[in-house]
Amino acid sequence: MLKDKENIIKCLKDGGVIAYVTDTVWGLGCLPDNEKAVKKIYEIKKREAQKPLILMSNEVYNLFDYVKPIPKIGQILIKKYFPGALTIVTDKSEKTPDYITSGMQTVGIRVPDNEIFRQICEAVPNHVLATTSANLSHQPSAKTYAQALENMSGLADMIIPDYGFYAQGLESTVVGVMNNELRIFRQGQIVLDEKFLH
Repeated sequence: MLKDKENIIKCLKDGGVIAYVTDTVWGLGCLPDNEKAVKKIYEIKKREAQKPLILMSNEVYNLFDYVKPIPKIGQILIKKYFPGALTIVTDKSEKTPDYITSGMQTVGIRVPDNEIFRQICEAVPNHVLATTSANLSHQPSAKTYAQALENMSGLADMIIPDYGFYAQGLESTVVGVMNNELRIFRQGQIVLDEKFLH
């Protein structure tokens, strides 16, 4: 299904930035331990330095090293909504570099429900990507391969086809989980039940 795995791995190991489909909108990502590649994402997007990237993987346990133990309410959300269109913002561990979080002590984690994204993550070292949406800041997110090409041609080092596994077109819901309390930062594809907010 996913072709070109060797080139994708080589591109990322060489500090490259790739664009790819997820279950929500198209993403732009690199290896989290490559500061130069992370800076390149900010340059490509013309993104404000105070806006952090998030970490995504094909399996949630690949992300656990990057965060402190997740409060119980966060674990409930993970069981219910991962993989899926939910980003959980929680306290980061020492493993997550400050250049990903814009110096903040928290980081967003997500496991997209998309077969092509899953196969990309399975192939790459550590199975984790530092990621954001594949568009210039303050412009709409790319929802299709054609829009990703339009947004990222000449900017991303590789734009990986979706092979028919399309994005839904609506951003993920972003929720903060600190001290076992929830705070919704962005209401997206998943509408959280009221019971989670009490």
